[in-house]
Amino acid sequence: MTHPDLASRRRLLTSGGALLLLGAAPLRSAWAGFNFFTSEYTASREELQAQVAKKFPLRQSAGGLLDVTLRDPRLDLDPGANRAMLTTAVTIASPFLNPSQVGGQLAVSSMLRYDPETLSLRLDQPRAERVVFDGVGGQDAVRLQRAGAAVAQELLQGQALHTFRKEDLTVGRKTYEIGDITMLADGIKVQLK
Repeated sequence: MTHPDLASRRRLLTSGGALLLLGAAPLRSAWAGFNFFTSEYTASREELQAQVAKKFPLRQSAGGLLDVTLRDPRLDLDPGANRAMLTTAVTIASPFLNPSQVGGQLAVSSMLRYDPETLSLRLDQPRAERVVFDGVGGQDAVRLQRAGAAVAQELLQGQALHTFRKEDLTVGRKTYEIGDITMLADGIKVQLK
């Protein structure tokens, strides 16, 4: 004879297990970064870094006078300023330079905006915070820093930091819209409404 409490526990576990089996497959990917209780989606700095790294190297020619290449991006997040920071290796090549190519480091900070057409969080109004070239000094360094900063800001404007899948924004029959975007020390938090 089965004890009544034990029988009701078995029914509860069986029905709960069935619900999990029915719902787990379609919702698994949507739950990865979704917090149902707070209506927030989070992505870790490591996940964001992996997505950003796929888009590099970036190259642009500036009027045929300079070729700028950005590579090896490192993403940091600044919760205090609510900005993303990208530090990259930068190379400028020009027939007017001696040597014809110089390398250095570039740090750019940026706000984020949501682009509903591509379901992505994109860099918005990137600002060069630091540009340093190896072995270049004086006015040459100042000119290269200005040129490198201007081209890098143009190259990074609108670059995707994170792209959602439709299922990331859907739970059950509800599809969420993106609200406030908040930088955390170890990732980003997006309010879903």
